[in-house]
Amino acid sequence: MRTSIKQRLVGNFMLVIVITVLILETFLVNAVKQYYYKSVEEILSNQIMFSADFYSRYFSSTDLEDIIIDDVDVFWHQTTAQVQILDLKGKVLMDSIGASSLDSMINTSDVLKAMEGEKGTWIGNVDYSSFQVMAVSNPLIVEGETVGVLRFISSLKETNRIIRNIAMILLLVGAIVVAISGMVSLFLADTIVKPLKEVTDVAEKMADGQLKIRSEKKFDDEIGRLSDTLNYMAEELIKKEQLKNDFISSISHELRTPLTSIKGWAITLKAEELNDKQLLADGLDIIEKESDRLSNMVEELLDFSRFVSGRITLEKSEVQVCDSIKQVAKQFSPRAKDRNMVFSVYCQEDLPIIIADENRIKQVLINLMDNAFKFTPDGGQVELKATKCENNILIQVVDTGCGISEEDLPYITEKFYKGKNSKSHSGLGLSICDEIVKLHGGSIKIDSKLEEGTSISVFLPIEGRS
Repeated sequence: MRTSIKQRLVGNFMLVIVITVLILETFLVNAVKQYYYKSVEEILSNQIMFSADFYSRYFSSTDLEDIIIDDVDVFWHQTTAQVQILDLKGKVLMDSIGASSLDSMINTSDVLKAMEGEKGTWIGNVDYSSFQVMAVSNPLIVEGETVGVLRFISSLKETNRIIRNIAMILLLVGAIVVAISGMVSLFLADTIVKPLKEVTDVAEKMADGQLKIRSEKKFDDEIGRLSDTLNYMAEELIKKEQLKNDFISSISHELRTPLTSIKGWAITLKAEELNDKQLLADGLDIIEKESDRLSNMVEELLDFSRFVSGRITLEKSEVQVCDSIKQVAKQFSPRAKDRNMVFSVYCQEDLPIIIADENRIKQVLINLMDNAFKFTPDGGQVELKATKCENNILIQVVDTGCGISEEDLPYITEKFYKGKNSKSHSGLGLSICDEIVKLHGGSIKIDSKLEEGTSISVFLPIEGRS
């Protein structure tokens, strides 16, 4: 059977309250009991001490048996309790109510203690009464020697009745406290359950696709932070949904353009006479280039899929970064020449060899260089350089292109994110570069200003090389 949070909260509250009340009740009842028992004991002790002192002063020269015969009333003159006189063996010499037969033996703890010369107290049951009694025994001393035991016995019937009445009152008060606490627990549980229910309702609506709905934060506590997190999640989902839609729209457009070009030239070449060799060459050249574009886009998508699923692996080996940079520079030099751009390459001498996946490092460099050339106008400048920076190799790609807005800059490496520039494509290039660099234990830093250019810094750690 499923129980609600409210039931569990109220149940836990009540369990704590009931346990606390029971502990307090037990403590208070015991305290009351000890107080009343102590009062009875003090009364009996004062009376027995007075009688024992009276005997020691005025009857010390008289034999104990003679006192019992002639002046026994002096022992119970000061008390209403039952009075017993015992010899040093515990034999009853006298009982004021005749409850114990003469010559019967008593060896309770109070009597034994009195035989040792100290006052003793005992609480227990006796044969002649159905109620508990308290007995206080004190030694009768003559000239420093114990000659007998004086014992006062009082019934605890009235005392226990008073204690029971007080205990009943305390239990009634405890029950009232538990009842009031139960009602308060219901109220307190509602203060927790109601906000949770509201958050749950909002979450269910969000799960149903209503991402514009928001949870109202009432208190700055855990539930309030949950509301903030839920609202933040909804905002991020809206952003991701927008990014996904933009990506689908963009990639559809990007795929349609080369496919349209390929199909158009295929139709043209099919319709034209094959005698025009120049037309044939131009058509096949364009088909080849557009096919390469398609292959690159598909490869980016495959790389992205591998990174997302965690199936990407690095084939690490010793890599001389300068060699990779020179190879990439040769690949882009003709492009710079055709567009009349200043393309400078610098690599610091004696750069340490690092352990990395050379092909993946080249992929990063090609992606960054391709972006630099793509967003830099003809006649602009692009710089590629590698230097040592503390425990890292720093690779920088600097251009004088259109730059990135401050609004786009924090999200530029996110998956599917495309800036506002019309030359942006799938939005995966920088995201893949960032993933590759992170797999190598490095990081990417991007600095950019609109209409001034962009500087991308790649930090690759040197540690780990053999």
